[in-house]
Amino acid sequence: MEKINALTSANIVADNIETLKQLFPTIVKEGNIDLNELKALLGENVEDKDEYYRFTWAGKSEARLEANKPTTATLRPNKKESKDWDTTSNIFIEGDNLEVLKLMQKSYANKIKMIYIDPPYNTGKDFVYKDNYTDNLGNYLSITGQVDDKGKKLNTNTESDGRYHSNWLNMMYPRLRLARNLMTDDGVIFISIDDNEVHNLRKLCDEIFGEDNFVTNLIWHKKYGAANDAKYFSDVHDHILVYCKNINNWRPNMFERPDELNSKYKNPDGDPRGEWIATNLSVKTYSKANDYIITGPTGLEFTPPASRAWVVSKERFKELLEDGRITFGKDGTSRPYLKTYLSEVQNGIVPTTIWSYNDAGHNIGAKSEIRDLFSDSTVPFDTPKPTKLLQRIISVGESKSKNDIILDFFSGSGTTAHAVMQLNAEDGGSRKCISVQLPEPTDEKSEAYKAKYFNIADITKERIRRAGEKIKKDFKDKDGIDKLDVGFKAFKLDSSNITAWDGNPDNLEQQLDVFANNIKTNRTEEDILFEILLKYGLDLTVPIEEKNIAGKTVYSIGLGTLFICLADGITPQISEGIGAWKQELNPSICRVIFKDSGFASDKDKVNAMQILKRFGIEEVNSI
Repeated sequence: MEKINALTSANIVADNIETLKQLFPTIVKEGNIDLNELKALLGENVEDKDEYYRFTWAGKSEARLEANKPTTATLRPNKKESKDWDTTSNIFIEGDNLEVLKLMQKSYANKIKMIYIDPPYNTGKDFVYKDNYTDNLGNYLSITGQVDDKGKKLNTNTESDGRYHSNWLNMMYPRLRLARNLMTDDGVIFISIDDNEVHNLRKLCDEIFGEDNFVTNLIWHKKYGAANDAKYFSDVHDHILVYCKNINNWRPNMFERPDELNSKYKNPDGDPRGEWIATNLSVKTYSKANDYIITGPTGLEFTPPASRAWVVSKERFKELLEDGRITFGKDGTSRPYLKTYLSEVQNGIVPTTIWSYNDAGHNIGAKSEIRDLFSDSTVPFDTPKPTKLLQRIISVGESKSKNDIILDFFSGSGTTAHAVMQLNAEDGGSRKCISVQLPEPTDEKSEAYKAKYFNIADITKERIRRAGEKIKKDFKDKDGIDKLDVGFKAFKLDSSNITAWDGNPDNLEQQLDVFANNIKTNRTEEDILFEILLKYGLDLTVPIEEKNIAGKTVYSIGLGTLFICLADGITPQISEGIGAWKQELNPSICRVIFKDSGFASDKDKVNAMQILKRFGIEEVNSI
C-alpha cells in the first residue's frame, strides 16, 4: 500500500503541465513550460531571447515552423512501375520525404506501429537535402535533377560548410516531428546513425519524442574485422536509437530462445516437471538470516561461500527440498543447487543493447544480398543494411498480431520492405510496408549508373521487385505462399492536380479560365482520385471499385463510403446509378464528389443533389 504523507488538494498546475506534455512533449524544459516553443508549435513565429538549458542551432525556428506548414503537393499513382497494383497493401513513394510526410498526416495519423530510418550520417560525403522553406515543393521539383533554378549543382554537406551540423539538424527536425504524429500510441521508432551525429540526434529526439520516451541506444557490430589503416580507432559499429511515442504503452518483444540454450536442460533424475539445470543457491549480498548450515542426504554439511549467503531463507529451503527442487548431484555429495525447469523459464530472451553481426548481420553480408539479387550486374548500392538486421528490429518492435504498418522514409536500398516480405513468408504475418525515397541521382562513375539505375529510387523499386520473387521461389513449397504480398503501389510526388486561384487582377482573364476548369490538363482522373483520398484522410490502399455508369467512370471507395465521378457531361442517369450502387453496398455513411466543371449548368448540379438525396446521400461536394 502506498503511504500518503499529507492530504493535499490536487496540484492543478502540475496536472496541466502533464496534460500539455502528453500533447506537446517538446514544450517541457526541466519541469517548466517553454511558452515560445508552444507558440511556435501553434504556428507563431517567435523570437526567443531567454537563457536556459536548451538545444538549439542555426535555422531551428524555421525548421520548427516548417513542420507546421501545409503542403500543396499530391501523390500521383504510377501503375507502370508498380507491382501487383490491384492486390498489394504495400506502398512505394518517390519524392522528398518532408512533403510526403506532410501528405500522410491525415491518412496515416496514429496508424504507424513502427518506423525504421537510416538517414544520411552527415559524414561530409552524404547528400543532405537542403529544404527551401519558402517553397519546398517547388524546390524539390526544380532540383530532382540535382540542379537549382540557377543551374548550380547541389553538392554534399561538407565539413567546410559553416552550418555543417545545422544543415543536417534542419533536415531531420521537421521530418521527425511529422513522423511522430503518424505513430500509434504504442508506436516505436528505430534510427540508425554513427558517431558523427549520434549526440545531436539524441538531443533532437529528446525534444521531439520527450526524454521520458527514450528506450535505448542499440550498438550494432556491423563489421567482421578491424581496418588497419584507421587513423585512430577502427569503426566497427553503428548506433540505433530507439524511442517510443509513449513509454508506458510499448515493450520490446523477446527473442526466441536458441536451441543451444535449451539443450543445456537435462532430466537425469526423471523429475516429473521435466528438464532442468542446476543454478547457484548462494548470492553475494550477505544476510545473516540466510547464513545457515545445510545438511545433505549423505550427512555432509554445507555453508555458503565466504562473504555470501543462501538465496533463500531456512524455511523456504526446507519447502524447496521437500518439493524436490534441490539437487546434491548424482551421488548426493555435491553442494546444494536449485533446480530451474525449462517449463518455467520465460518463453524467450530479453533483448540486449549490443547486437552481434552473428545475430543481426553485417555490411559484407548486406552487399552480398544485393549482389545475389542483381546477379546480372555489380552491386548498385554502396551502403545497404542487411535484411537480418531489419528482421531483428521488426521482431523486437512489432505487435503480437504481426499485421502492423511499418514505415521507412529513408528507404535507400529497400532493405525494410525486403525484411517485411521475408518475415511474412516465414511466419504467415500480414505486415505492410510504406517506403519513401528521394530520387537522388546516382554518381555517373558509380556501378549503379553504369547499370542504368540513374537514381536511388529506381534501385529501391527494383530491389523490392527482385526480393519478392526470390522469396516466393525460396518458399515455393510452403502452403499459401502464392498469396504472399510481394507487390507495391508506386506513387510519385508532384504538384497538386488542381490549379490554384491566385487573385491577381493583372491575370484576371487567365484566372477566370482557371475558375471555369481548375483541373490541370496533363492530369488523369486517377491522379485526381488519389489527391482526393489524401485530402479526405483515406488510406492509399483503401479498396477502390470502378464501374461504368451511363458511359462515365464512377469510383466506389471503401465499399461505398465515398463515390467519386470526375467526368464531364454529368447527367441525371449517373446520379441515379450512384444511388442504386449505394443501396447495393449499404454503407453506414456515404458522400459523393463530382468535378465542378463536369456539370453543364448549376441546374444540373442541383438536380444531381436532389436525386442523391432520395437515396439518403446528403453530403455532395465538388472540386
